Amino acid sequence: MIKPVPSEYKPNEMEKKIIKFWRENKIFEKSVEQRKDKKPYVFLEGPPTANGLPHPGHVLTRIMKDVVLRYKTMDGYYVPRRAGWDTHGLPVEIEVEKKLGLESKQDIEKYGVEKFNEECRRSTFKYEQAWIDMTERVGFWIDMKNPYITLKNEYIESVWWSLKQAWEKKLLYKGYKVVPYCPRCGTVLSAHEVAQGYKKVKEPSIFVKFKIKNENTYFLAWTTTPWTLISNVALAVHPDEYYVKIKYEGETLILAEERAYHLLKDSDYELLDRFKGKELEYKEYEPIFSFVKPDKKAWYVICADFVTMDEGTGIVHIAPAFGEEDYEAGKEYDLPVVQLVRKNGTFKDEVEPWANMFVKDADPKIIKYLQEKGFLAGEREYTHEYPFCWRCDSPLLYYAMESWFIAMSKLKEKLVENNNNINWYPEYIKHGRFGDFIRDVKDWALSRDRYWGTPLPIWKCNNCGETICIGSIEELKKLSENFPENYDLHKPFIDNLKL
Repeated sequence: MIKPVPSEYKPNEMEKKIIKFWRENKIFEKSVEQRKDKKPYVFLEGPPTANGLPHPGHVLTRIMKDVVLRYKTMDGYYVPRRAGWDTHGLPVEIEVEKKLGLESKQDIEKYGVEKFNEECRRSTFKYEQAWIDMTERVGFWIDMKNPYITLKNEYIESVWWSLKQAWEKKLLYKGYKVVPYCPRCGTVLSAHEVAQGYKKVKEPSIFVKFKIKNENTYFLAWTTTPWTLISNVALAVHPDEYYVKIKYEGETLILAEERAYHLLKDSDYELLDRFKGKELEYKEYEPIFSFVKPDKKAWYVICADFVTMDEGTGIVHIAPAFGEEDYEAGKEYDLPVVQLVRKNGTFKDEVEPWANMFVKDADPKIIKYLQEKGFLAGEREYTHEYPFCWRCDSPLLYYAMESWFIAMSKLKEKLVENNNNINWYPEYIKHGRFGDFIRDVKDWALSRDRYWGTPLPIWKCNNCGETICIGSIEELKKLSENFPENYDLHKPFIDNLKL
């Protein structure tokens, strides 16, 4: 029977009728079941976090997923698809911190980790129904009645199994490296997370004079992070670039020849000498700051290929505690790591003039000190991209610390090979943004040093140092001395087990 077309189109009413028809007749379920004997194309959704409301970006990604799954269904595949809920991590923790009026990890410890995690658990499905309604209204067909949930013990166990596979392949290790770190959240971020939080900022960049030992001559260095000068232990030059010694405004300075031309092209200066950077290697200079005595030889010139002539002076100040390249160069030259910043981003008590100040807030005071002491050669406003925490919007620090890593660098060739076999749309992503990412892949900083998340299943003996990785609940039960009948694999339960 043909019905007349209504004179007025009411999309909301039509939407409700279609959804009702789908529900009552189990159309989605039937579309899956009738192809059960066909070749499977299995989809597990990368899960959203249900403690926040969906936004237009989520609508877009759900439509994109649905298009692929419907296409595969029409192409004759059996397409079971299962929704999931990401119930762990900083998004949940930060919302609970706001609710409870907590501002730091120390506040959480005082409040009680067990109580805090229970609040996190309660908050995880705050907007579940809003997500279900949105998913249904945009026509995304997926099984939301039987979702996988990351806070469940069985899901945590599946992560443990994966980590055990990495452990057995020598891909999971504990290392001491400079990592991107959020001082407010007190956690390391992965390279992918860092990429989500860059902002264009204007900050002071300064030209700093370092006096050469037993000479009335200065190395002229440039930095955009004045606070890191507190932990300076070396200066880096490029071994194959030319450097000049010049007389400028009554002072004798050393800097890269190319940079002298750009910085002083409209100024008068006298050329005293010209030489390659490698001739400066191991030349000593006087420290500007010496709040602690380094445990190794410090304050001399090193050679490094990462020094460029694009900006600055061609002389880079090195603080292995706060830079990835600095740290690697420090290992090569056996430089000390002078860590004078707490994990909350404030200077330690040894830094008396600025103790307990957040490091970036101390920049103006450090610049003023350098000027008063005659170390400041110049200051310029510098616009550049700087990483911020994608969750709390705090500026990140690059901080030398222990963390657990998955050795993605060992898998680089395999990643590139597999990427070549994937059809990308649009195609330029394949060898462009994504290709660049995997060609320069970094070891994945895995551990987060937080509370509400999957615990790393690694135990270390306090006496002999033996370290083991657990891959299942059954394995943990067998090795544990005090595993109870009822259990929850989160903190603090997991911390109280004895193996």
